[in-house]
Amino acid sequence: MGKQPVRMKAVIYALSPFQQKTVSGLWNDLPSKIHHKVSENWLSATLLLTPVVGVYSYVQHYQEKEKLEHRY
Repeated sequence: MGKQPVRMKAVIYALSPFQQKTVSGLWNDLPSKIHHKVSENWLSATLLLTPVVGVYSYVQHYQEKEKLEHRY
């Protein structure tokens, strides 16, 4: 017994040309959304950004020190 092909209907999504507010929902109440995300995830953001900023500042300091040593 072989496999029987199954007919599937295609679903097509489209926006109405008369609908004006397609993306405005993203911008509604944006400051409170940002505040909610920051207050919800401040610990994760701090734990991620602290090592990144520390390594970056260390590398900048090390490069500047190397430049000054080879200056004379």
